[in-house]
Amino acid sequence: MKTLRTLLGLALLLAGVNHALAASAKAVVEAVQSPAWVERGEQRLPLLPGQELKNRDRVVTGAEARVLLRLSEGSAVKLGENASLRIDALGVRDGGTFTAALDVARGAFRFTTGVFNRFQSRRAVNVRIATVTAGIRGTDLWGKSDDERDLVCLIEGRITVLHEAAEPLPMSEPLTFYVAPKGGAPLPVAPVDRDQLTRWATETELRPEGATLQKSGRWAVHLGIEESEAGALALYDRARAAGYPVRIRPIASDGAYRYALQVPHLASRAAAEALAARVAQDLGIDQARPVGRR
Repeated sequence: MKTLRTLLGLALLLAGVNHALAASAKAVVEAVQSPAWVERGEQRLPLLPGQELKNRDRVVTGAEARVLLRLSEGSAVKLGENASLRIDALGVRDGGTFTAALDVARGAFRFTTGVFNRFQSRRAVNVRIATVTAGIRGTDLWGKSDDERDLVCLIEGRITVLHEAAEPLPMSEPLTFYVAPKGGAPLPVAPVDRDQLTRWATETELRPEGATLQKSGRWAVHLGIEESEAGALALYDRARAAGYPVRIRPIASDGAYRYALQVPHLASRAAAEALAARVAQDLGIDQARPVGRR
């Protein structure tokens, strides 16, 4: 009986550990170059640095946007402009294997292991780039779906690619790519040179001149001050619909309130200046300007 109770207690303990591990499987927004949104159910909200994403969330980016996501086992997911990524199956299997399903409907994408954590965890991640699916067990890959083709480039590691018009194909040779023309069968795997890979990679890297938002960012862009609550809410809704995570700050003045609107969490003054220019272009707010360190 003592042995049975011990085994039962151990099973319950392991079940609790596995539940905790599953709950700890996360995808967190590390950095954003707006405009970008998260679609959750019927909602479409501006993407925020530090935001935790959930299963069935879809991340959407606009022109010149970039997004960097951090998965809880240490890998990074990068998105380029005009992209769409759906996240699902976040969890941890028995034995501690991290799981995720990443569905790229359009745009450029990169999955890189060990960016945020040098201690590699076991992972079982499937990436679908439109018609091509890549099963990952620890690797670095780049992919893109556009109007002409769906492409996966293996930078290092191992993947197995699948397409409905071909047999599953293991890939382990670094700097090779698999491409499927729209409406056609995949072409033979081919090598890619470093120069081409560099050009592809720039489509998913944060732009050096871009307006980078990070949770630790201490700069902001001041959009203006509205005299009425209705005016403040109208500008707030317009900015958020355009993909900018604006906030409203009430200011007491002579027994009444005015409302300051800002986009916070800019990583630097240069980033704030870049966003101010972008907001002026997209929203026609000429008075948008950087605000000093908070």
